[in-house]
Amino acid sequence: MRASEKDAGTIQALLKRLNEQRLPRAIALQDKVNRGERLEDNDVDFLKSVFSDAEHARSLAGKHPEFESLVTRLIGLYADITRKALENEQKS
Repeated sequence: MRASEKDAGTIQALLKRLNEQRLPRAIALQDKVNRGERLEDNDVDFLKSVFSDAEHARSLAGKHPEFESLVTRLIGLYADITRKALENEQKS
């Protein structure tokens, strides 16, 4: 299998997981922290896993610039959730 075919398969799998799992959960977490709620342990575990995956996505986006904007926006979303969650922790 050529590298471009492997990348295409990986990108397809990542986009499917993003649409079906990651993005809905991230939006729910964003709503949660915007309401002033604290994150639970499983929420923190989720954020750790997406930040880990973000490194892989960033390297793929480096080879496929059409995805750079999407990856940047997602990392920004996760960073905003983390920042707001920290603010909520400090308030409680």
